[in-house]
Amino acid sequence: MFRGSRLRNSIVDNVSVQTLSERTDARIREVLTGRRRGVRSKLLFAGPAVIASIAYMDPGNFATNIQAGSGYGYSLLWVVLMANLIAMLFQALSAKLGIVTGRNLAEMCRDEFSTPVRYAMWAVSEVAAMATDLAEFLGGAIGLALLFQMPLIAGMVVTAIVTYGVLLFEGRGFRPIELIIGALVATIGLCYVAEMVIAPVAWGQAAVGMVVPSMPDAAALMISVGIIGATVMPHALYLHSGLMQNRTRARDDGERRTLVRFSNWECVIALTVAGAVNMAMVIMASAAFHAGHPDVAEIETAYHSLTPLLGGAAAGFFLISLMASGISSSAVGTMAGQMIMQGFVGFHIPIWVRRLVTMLPAFAVVLMGVNTTEALVYSQVVLSFALPIPMITLVMFTRNRAIMGDFANGRLTDILAILGAIIILFLNVVLLLDTFGVPIPGLG
Repeated sequence: MFRGSRLRNSIVDNVSVQTLSERTDARIREVLTGRRRGVRSKLLFAGPAVIASIAYMDPGNFATNIQAGSGYGYSLLWVVLMANLIAMLFQALSAKLGIVTGRNLAEMCRDEFSTPVRYAMWAVSEVAAMATDLAEFLGGAIGLALLFQMPLIAGMVVTAIVTYGVLLFEGRGFRPIELIIGALVATIGLCYVAEMVIAPVAWGQAAVGMVVPSMPDAAALMISVGIIGATVMPHALYLHSGLMQNRTRARDDGERRTLVRFSNWECVIALTVAGAVNMAMVIMASAAFHAGHPDVAEIETAYHSLTPLLGGAAAGFFLISLMASGISSSAVGTMAGQMIMQGFVGFHIPIWVRRLVTMLPAFAVVLMGVNTTEALVYSQVVLSFALPIPMITLVMFTRNRAIMGDFANGRLTDILAILGAIIILFLNVVLLLDTFGVPIPGLG
């Protein structure tokens, strides 16, 4: 009797020592070796793309999508669709790089490029990380301030505390943070399902806007590049490779193929959800504002206008999704910033210091009285200019057989990836010409 009790206690102690991440890793190993099967086993691989997908639903998306929908109706939905397809491909390439090489994108850049080039890439990536955090942190603060009727500065402080609390779970391994971010992604998605039920959507016009490209004027071009910058995120490309690197390590090419296959499916599913949320943002703004209030361009104005137009429930769902987006994406942005710094220069700082430094631009914007929605939109334009660096390096590395071996990109993947990078570069050049007043033939 006593020996049986002691044996049970010993088993309980051994189980309790194993963390959630360790248990997940052990079960993934069972799947890789064929000892675990079934639909539920596939959920063990879900997590990295879900975390990366929050970058595609951050408050910068809210700002650019509101402007796109209110100002141009459904006509810019094709930009959202194109950006999401490009994002899907590049996130899959980033994940594959982490699985096959065991290194993240920033580490690969450190190993493959000269010191001056590496430091220049790091500097640009850090600027992009700060622009990212500006959008994400401000979005969460705006949502809190509007929902709970508090000053924006107070909302920023609360957002900072909550975000730091979320980041503390990163120290417990990969699984807790994946589940937390996954819950916040689900919250955002459910809010927009509700918005689509409430809003009087012209689904026929929306379908046409998704597949028929149009660019009404130069202002639409600016918003379109902002959509690209808000959708295909530089820090998410760096982060995804690191998330895969820090998960279950493949021991042979067979396990690598299995991990890459599951990762590709997760990228498709997670970014399809993210793309649907982005389209829902544009559709909601178009249905609510375009006909009678096309000048609605700010998050605060959109919230106050939603109540009389679509009711208090629509406004409430909007704020809840904005809050969930700001908190989760700000935490993910800080994680990516740490990974970028460690990868490029091998330098690590405490997470609270990183969190404090990346918050400073957001506080500066508010204290200087800058329009917050304009700051969000322009931050996305900054991201669009930083984006070619991780995109080009990802194409270079994943097509290189010396690095990837048999996992190097096939011809079709290469063509699509190069085409996606060219589209981004072209839009950036056009935006530069427009910014400096150079006439652009055919635009109008």
